[in-house]
Amino acid sequence: MFILNELLDPLQGEFSQTRQGQKRKYWFVYTLLAVMLPFTSSMTSNLLRTLKTLFGLEIESQRFYAFMGSTTLPWRKLWRTVWGLIPDPAVQGRIMVALDDSINPKTGKKIFGCASFHNHAAKNGQSSYPWSQCILAIGLLKKVKSRWVCMPLDFRFYHMEKEIEAKTINVKRKGKVVPFESKMEQASKMLKDVHEFYQEPVLAIADSWFGNDGLWSKLERGGQGKFNLLCRMRSNLTLFDFLPTPAKDEPRNAGRPRKYGVRLGSIDECALRYKDKAQAYKVNLYGKEREVSAYTQDVILKTMKCSVRIVWVFRRTRYIAIMTTDLSLSVEEMIEYYGARWKIEAGFKEIKQEIGSAKSQTRNAESVLNHLSFCMMATTVIWIYADKLQKAPDRKYKIRGRAGFAFSDVRRIISEAALDPHFQSICPVPRQRPQKSFVKMLLRMVA
Repeated sequence: MFILNELLDPLQGEFSQTRQGQKRKYWFVYTLLAVMLPFTSSMTSNLLRTLKTLFGLEIESQRFYAFMGSTTLPWRKLWRTVWGLIPDPAVQGRIMVALDDSINPKTGKKIFGCASFHNHAAKNGQSSYPWSQCILAIGLLKKVKSRWVCMPLDFRFYHMEKEIEAKTINVKRKGKVVPFESKMEQASKMLKDVHEFYQEPVLAIADSWFGNDGLWSKLERGGQGKFNLLCRMRSNLTLFDFLPTPAKDEPRNAGRPRKYGVRLGSIDECALRYKDKAQAYKVNLYGKEREVSAYTQDVILKTMKCSVRIVWVFRRTRYIAIMTTDLSLSVEEMIEYYGARWKIEAGFKEIKQEIGSAKSQTRNAESVLNHLSFCMMATTVIWIYADKLQKAPDRKYKIRGRAGFAFSDVRRIISEAALDPHFQSICPVPRQRPQKSFVKMLLRMVA
């Protein structure tokens, strides 16, 4: 209960001292609580029902819908307040940020940001180009009670340039068409904001889509140690050895001096060559201590025009190759950190399915942005709450091979704290009505 108050009080302080601002600060924190409670999906109508029934908040439907579509909510200040609430965000002296995009299928032609985006994970019977929103997000990777989690930090909606020019989709915000930005431009801006806030080196961990010069050049090629990448590599990339240092008395050949050493071959060719030289490493991977077979080598990439460290991780019949521009990372750290990147995929599932953002029916730009901001911020606050607990929560639904707590277990604890009679004495609701004990009991059963 007191942890919840410690997290919500700073958020309330970001609203103005006007009469309207003082009302909205209560509406904001209790809407955030309604999103976090494991009672129903976070559709706007369900949130309003939760505010009225569980918390006794007296608010008219029209005013609440206007609040959810407001253009004046101070999201930038609120997000940076949440960033400051994260305990010990750095890992080994660096801020580790997972970077990825995801699609959110929708129904309706006038929903903000919707277009026919390619779904590379489409299964049999599913459309390869569903009508959906494309969301590019970053999340802080850190360990909470001995397990890796991904705390959402920021997001952007990606709009295809051809769709904007053709005016076939709704990309208007405040009456103006949103200008086109590539995913690399959006990602670099979010990463620079994180570095500016924490003033620590940022390690961006992503899949092979971002492991190229498109993002690296937007980050000023590391900005003298401010940024580094840890990404999976495509199998057809060509590697080069370092240029040997010439002897003092060696004659210089005519023409432009060489920049790269001997061509080593593609990632695929090198994997076949180095498989017999692989060594065994013990790595904390996916929550367990595992032994993996890997080989590492420092090389030069022409695509990024810099030296990188590559690790080939061999399985029985396959391999994966990961690279980093941070040459101080060990093989074990590279494998563990890249394995932790999967938590952003789990985070997308939590936001879309457990929190329920996929079921949202909002259409105009501000309503869509506000709703997704509530869902992502609620996810981050839930993980911060778990990090501040004295001990790890117990797992309610036991699964073989999974001893750690789940996202739903933390939500259950938060629901008990939020519905405690003493909580509203600390965080009062204007004109509070008595809560219905039957609904309260039902909520606890669902949690």
